[in-house]
Amino acid sequence: MVIEAHHAQTDEETLAGSVIGVSFHNPESGFAVMTVKVRGSRTPISVVGSVACIRRGEWITATGRWHVDRRFGRQFKARYLTVTAPTSADAIRAFLASGAIHGIGEVYAEKLVDAFGADLFEVIETSPERLLEIDGIGQTRVDQIARGWEDSRAVREIMLFLHSHGVSGARAVRVYQTYGGGAVKVIGENPYLLARDIRGIAFKTADDIAGRVGIEKESTARLSAGLAFLLAEGTRQGNCGVEEEALLADATELLDVKTSLIAE
Repeated sequence: MVIEAHHAQTDEETLAGSVIGVSFHNPESGFAVMTVKVRGSRTPISVVGSVACIRRGEWITATGRWHVDRRFGRQFKARYLTVTAPTSADAIRAFLASGAIHGIGEVYAEKLVDAFGADLFEVIETSPERLLEIDGIGQTRVDQIARGWEDSRAVREIMLFLHSHGVSGARAVRVYQTYGGGAVKVIGENPYLLARDIRGIAFKTADDIAGRVGIEKESTARLSAGLAFLLAEGTRQGNCGVEEEALLADATELLDVKTSLIAE
């Protein structure tokens, strides 16, 4: 079994494998239960976690802990789940046969993999016109396949981006549901929207992402976002106002900059 363990602080493990079955997936919450074949293990394992979309054949990397469920037995509960496209011909065939891309079912999955093998996705991305070589595939279906693959890839890239910036599974799903395919662009331009729009994402998380994407510590955008966050917190606590002196003190502590900058 291929497991990379890092017990130092979190006592969590990271494992990776190919999804061979998805027994449950709630598209609203992202909660999923899947069976994963981990390289080196004879017995598939049950993995539970949150992901925007998951299909047979995809490769997952999961970070979390083992858990024994009274009803379902031993499971791996993932706090972070990243998904990448399948790379082997068999995994690609399973992925396509699951209905992952509109316009391809079991029959065309078989035809396409037989024709292009493990290079199929590269063909779709760079030379989609070659799909016309397959009997029964016309330009309309080629366009459907190209769009479907692009949508599928976008979801994976968004989730990977969010996980790399410390946004865990269920919250990452909510981010994707809120901003859709433009999530990376929206967050890149204004990460502080996360603290405003996504339940459970604290200002510190949004602030950490902002630092990584190049927003300066003393920028007007950051200071304004910090003040807006504190005022919103006051509203949520039932207040209809806040003393300016108290607001400046809290903002100075939150933002770790000179009070005079915030006062401006």
